[in-house]
Amino acid sequence: MPQDLSASSPAASRLRVGLVQMCVGRDVARNVADASRLVREAAAQGAQYVQTPEITTLMETDRARLFAAVQPEAGNTAIAAFSALAKDLGIWLHIGSMAVLAGDGRIANRALLFAPSGQIAARFDKIHMFDVSLPNGEIYRESKSYSPGSEAVLAALPWGNLGMTICYDLRFPYLYRALAKAGADILAIPASFTVPTGKAHWHVLMRARAIENGCFVIAAAQAGRHEVGRDTYGHSLVVSPWGEIVAEAGVEVGVTMADLNLAEIQEARQRVPSLQHDRDFTLIRAGGESALAESQT
Repeated sequence: MPQDLSASSPAASRLRVGLVQMCVGRDVARNVADASRLVREAAAQGAQYVQTPEITTLMETDRARLFAAVQPEAGNTAIAAFSALAKDLGIWLHIGSMAVLAGDGRIANRALLFAPSGQIAARFDKIHMFDVSLPNGEIYRESKSYSPGSEAVLAALPWGNLGMTICYDLRFPYLYRALAKAGADILAIPASFTVPTGKAHWHVLMRARAIENGCFVIAAAQAGRHEVGRDTYGHSLVVSPWGEIVAEAGVEVGVTMADLNLAEIQEARQRVPSLQHDRDFTLIRAGGESALAESQT
């Protein structure tokens, strides 16, 4: 488990973050250039950690065009550009996710955390696939092209431990509970939420994950009408461990800044110490002739 550094010194308890909100299109080179410009803008405003949204480098709904544009991690020009950018700016750069060709013939929706040295400090592949047909006619079948991840990832930053997740993972609270129990101080949830689900659930789910686990939540988002015709919700968020919205973007492309006091994590957990109160239990299904008892942990 990574060492918990959140309370190592007064300086380490203060973190300035930048959230990059984008409207990604079909041109990888242009998307990388747009992301890099906004990352530089955040760094110029003092950001020590910058997060970009899910699918930073490409939004493509046509499967053939998607596979034609995606590269493996080795020799990936976008990864090389982001590595050089992190090193040049001396920041922790969290690419919320990008499509990377995987070994099974599908694509990994992969988050990459670059250290100020430019080295990749952590990788996370999105675990939960968004397969759904919406009432407005939009159809999403992530599992058709994307290979789900199987490992939760906790990365050590100088200010504390970062739990890495992506978008639809948000709806599976046991993942965040596991990260918090393992020592997460900050939960990263870069996303590309649709407008209908964003309006209904974005704020309440982000606040719930923060409150349940006594963690900061940082969520950079996609926003606006994309080249492929998809509309995303925007509203990049930073939420405190007490569930308060610290910073929020609108629906425009740009950068949102926030200053975090990591001491608030311990304060929230002292006020509501629920992470210490998890208990094993047995689920009993009562009634009928075939009542079922399942052991839950």
